[in-house]
Amino acid sequence: MNIEHIENSFRPTLDKKCSVAKKGMVASAFPDATKAGVEMLKKGGNAIDAACATALALGVCEPQASGLGGQSMAIIHVDGESYAIDGSSRSPSLANSSVYSKKKNRRLGYKSTTVPSTLALIGFLHERYGRIKWQNIVAPSIRIAKKGYKITQLQHNLQERELKSFLSIKSKSGAKYFLKDGLVPYDVGDRFIQEDLSETLTAVSDYGYRVFYQGEIAKKIAQDMKKNHGLIREEDLAYVPEPLIRKPISRKYRHTTVVTLPPPAAGRTLLLTLMMLNHLPSKFLRSSKPSSFHFVAETFRKAFLHRMQRPFNRHTYDQIQDTLHLQRSFAKQMAESIHNSMDATLPMIDPAFGSEDTTHLSTIDDEGNAVGITQSIELAYGSKTAANGLGFLYNNYMSAFEFTNPNHPYYIRPNSIPWTSVSPALIFNDSKLWMVVGSPGSQRIFSTITQFLSRIIDGDLPMSEAIKRPRFHCSIGGIVSIEDGGFRNEIIDFLREMGYKISVKERYSFYHGAIHAVMKLQTQPGYHGVAEIRRDGTAEGLN
Repeated sequence: MNIEHIENSFRPTLDKKCSVAKKGMVASAFPDATKAGVEMLKKGGNAIDAACATALALGVCEPQASGLGGQSMAIIHVDGESYAIDGSSRSPSLANSSVYSKKKNRRLGYKSTTVPSTLALIGFLHERYGRIKWQNIVAPSIRIAKKGYKITQLQHNLQERELKSFLSIKSKSGAKYFLKDGLVPYDVGDRFIQEDLSETLTAVSDYGYRVFYQGEIAKKIAQDMKKNHGLIREEDLAYVPEPLIRKPISRKYRHTTVVTLPPPAAGRTLLLTLMMLNHLPSKFLRSSKPSSFHFVAETFRKAFLHRMQRPFNRHTYDQIQDTLHLQRSFAKQMAESIHNSMDATLPMIDPAFGSEDTTHLSTIDDEGNAVGITQSIELAYGSKTAANGLGFLYNNYMSAFEFTNPNHPYYIRPNSIPWTSVSPALIFNDSKLWMVVGSPGSQRIFSTITQFLSRIIDGDLPMSEAIKRPRFHCSIGGIVSIEDGGFRNEIIDFLREMGYKISVKERYSFYHGAIHAVMKLQTQPGYHGVAEIRRDGTAEGLN
């Protein structure tokens, strides 16, 4: 890895998809949210303050992906130590398998909602590690909700895609808040103002984040749920505990160290994938030989299948004796099981696995603190129901539980937690913090992050180039999703002949995740930041 070349060949862009700065960096999926984070750095805040303000603002201007009604997970590096912050949401105490025998209840409507935890994570991070006043953190999100922002092409397209689901809800609560006149998608460029949400955020600013769980807001959520046959009650909201500080998991990739989240998140799938790729030469991975795509596709299949077959319980993960899944010998054995043909012993039908629309933000400050938060309301626009009078969407995380096998650690029970595919990561080079990276994309998160990192570490590309390169993913069942025009015909023909099914997505497809990453330069002072070309965001820093 030629780190000097990687850092020197970075090119900033006028649209702020790629940016340079002297004293810290923020990358997120919406310009207003990125600016909220930079505002905190300007006020003397640290990376945690910047991340909290960015996260709250994203919930306002990227409501299709996150918000007060969702859940969030974080990886942080503070005062020289790394921590995994588990901000899991919970199923309501009235939840049980009989309620969810109808699949519709898992995906749409009030019953599909877990107890929201995003605000608990943001409040906890700020209280524990932040520096500036809580009111300053919440102020940008209130301002954006009051003044509004312009609807983007991506949001218009998603509203069009989800229109039928919005209108299928009896109360039409999600449609009332997030469709034009409650009936049709907003046009691109329409100013979208959220008065009820600005009042909710004002209460959160005035009384602290706990008002959401034990105050007036909690009462209103419970009343709304009761009225619409949802399951969340005041006790459920009061029961949401502080997020858990967990020990992160880490492994080497080439000469770098990748630090990420343990279960219920999918950091171990990311690490296993990278450990398997460690057994292929960098030269082979960057060669673009058709056979290299086959080897990477099989790596994706095997790593993801291992996660499905071995779902660790997050409560006992730290106590397990069997850490085979993170051992070099196991990764080597898995890598050596890949031959010059598609592995026919793996399932050829994809197991059911929830899809989600998520968002990721990364921040870093001039004192060496850094944060990656991946937050979600699961499907695009969540459950399509919104909290009456409060202005935010409820998530549909009930779809992320297991419903058939009672021995499964994520089987649906009262007060249990869903499993999730998120895997935000910190990258260290020579024991020094180098990058914060993460992506949305459900089961494609680990493959998106893997390709981004490999292009930098194996391909010596700067972040500005690595983020533009076409991506692909291979499901357990052998469906290879590729971006139109991104791969030579000989590669596609080779994979088809191998037995893979090819699914062509549009170039820069929404399907293939969305990287938001920041980098602290090692060869010179300063920071780089990148925001995904597939989404609406920007990277911006403090100079």
